[in-house]
Amino acid sequence: MGAPAVTIDDVVAARARIAGDVVRTPLLPASWAPGDLWLKAENLQPIGAFKLRGALNAIGRLHPDDRARGVVTHSSGNHGQAIAWAARAVGVPAVVVMPDGAMAVKVEAIRRLGAEIVMAPGERREIEAEAVRAGRGMTLIPPFDHADVIAGQGTLALEALDDLDDIDTVLVPIGGGGLISGVGVAVTSLSPRTRVVGVEPELAADARDSLASGRRVEWDARSTYSTIADGTRTPVVGEITFPLIQATVDEIVTVSEDEILAAVAVLARRAHLVAEPSGALSVAAHLAAPGRYGRAVAVLSGGNIDPSVLARALALPS
Repeated sequence: MGAPAVTIDDVVAARARIAGDVVRTPLLPASWAPGDLWLKAENLQPIGAFKLRGALNAIGRLHPDDRARGVVTHSSGNHGQAIAWAARAVGVPAVVVMPDGAMAVKVEAIRRLGAEIVMAPGERREIEAEAVRAGRGMTLIPPFDHADVIAGQGTLALEALDDLDDIDTVLVPIGGGGLISGVGVAVTSLSPRTRVVGVEPELAADARDSLASGRRVEWDARSTYSTIADGTRTPVVGEITFPLIQATVDEIVTVSEDEILAAVAVLARRAHLVAEPSGALSVAAHLAAPGRYGRAVAVLSGGNIDPSVLARALALPS
């Protein structure tokens, strides 16, 4: 086995690189929740999600000549917003390829940030992004399977470890694996007693199956697209992220659609925090088994929720 794609040194360097632009989000005690739960509130980033960390680090690492030609990505929303925000901050063009049917709130947010949007069928996002890269000479920064993106995402774990002692478990949502890979590298390097537990929807549990089988297991996109947690619809974890998941993640658990919506509702009502379904996954896991994780940090990964979904969650009995 070769050297890992991302090391703790990469995460520490990323923290210094992005410090002037990213928000050092608070670690909030969830005194309303059973057990000992703390929330890493990444919904408070300027774009409403953790993705800004990886985008800033990846663009910051580009050679100035490459950066000047601009960047392209494919994204269902939050990574696209992050790339658009980071590109605007340094004055370079950005193109975001989005899937048909992407949430309107996320499409509009990217448009407001000045990026060019290209819509494509979900299964063709990567193909279209590669065509833009080849045709315009831009640099492709994928949403999760990229070492600089992973290192940037891991910086939130450095903050959490600084802010709280004796963490038993960090609960992390999983889509393509970029966030949990970066968190896993940081946590296992600096606090090896702390468990890293991934959380996926039952309807998109490809990472759980991959970790259990020792190989990347791809789910049918028609299944993964049925979950309300749109940030986790990636049908298979990345080639770079999977070995890091294997090396640093202790377990992956799943939650139901009802549990996800209930977590969105309780976060709004009790924590006064707006979380999108993908962002609420880790809280859903804790609420489903509050005595299981000890002193737990739940990464609240994003808050860019469709208003109709928030209304649906808040209509649930309290």
